[in-house]
Amino acid sequence: MRTLLVGLAIAFVAHPALSQQQGPDTAVSSASAAPAGSIFWGDYRRGWHFYEDPEPEVTPPQKLPPRAKEAIAESRPPELVEFARLQKRLEDYRNIAIIRPTEANVRRYMELEASVVRQASYFSEVAQRVAWSTPELDMTLQGRPVNARGIEVFDREQAQSRNQSLAALARTHVLFFFFRSDCPYCHAFAPTLEAFQARHGIQIVPISVDGGGLPNFPQYRRDNGISRTLQVTQVPAVFLAEPFTGKITPIGFGVLSESQLIERIATVTAPGADALVPSVTRQVSLK
Repeated sequence: MRTLLVGLAIAFVAHPALSQQQGPDTAVSSASAAPAGSIFWGDYRRGWHFYEDPEPEVTPPQKLPPRAKEAIAESRPPELVEFARLQKRLEDYRNIAIIRPTEANVRRYMELEASVVRQASYFSEVAQRVAWSTPELDMTLQGRPVNARGIEVFDREQAQSRNQSLAALARTHVLFFFFRSDCPYCHAFAPTLEAFQARHGIQIVPISVDGGGLPNFPQYRRDNGISRTLQVTQVPAVFLAEPFTGKITPIGFGVLSESQLIERIATVTAPGADALVPSVTRQVSLK
């Protein structure tokens, strides 16, 4: 044992660098002496064996040279350049007047705004004259007129056209009327459907959901499951059906007026109407 201790002492004396005590101060001074970009000395506790994804390099946006900006501005129509400048100047004058509302600042903004309003008014007058001389651009000629006499003629023409369409429709279509005998709304709606059938000739097919009848439709059909197929969850309900093809389209639920029936039937039978809401039209075998 004594021989081992003597050997260690000799080795310690032979290597004087090992005799220097390395405490916390020495580690800190060593770390401070390391290069500024050294990863290990910045966080030496993590050791050497670690891997991290490099930070993504951010490419600064390329700035266009002044000549390129001028070339882009020159490629635009001069009217657009002038309009952009006018907008910018109007906004600047307004902001200045808001932050510093002196008489001069407010007057300058109001004068420019009045000039812009006059320009817009002149544009409106020119647009009106162009519309008057070009029928396809005059919105008062598209759809429903705007004056009383024109509205009267328009409504009369619309009624005649729809009556003719219903007369032609009555040869190939029927209206399914789903009801319950204890439903007060069904009782209130039944006279309207009865009059509609007499006036326009389209057949009403009453279908009782609960097996009972109505005074206006003593001859009715019992529900054979078609209400479940058409997902009738509320009565009264009206569907337009084409028996030859099995095509059935909902018209509406609840109490409807005769004008509503005419308008909705015209809407669902218009060309291309099925493409608007294709999921509501069903193909059902009516045999």
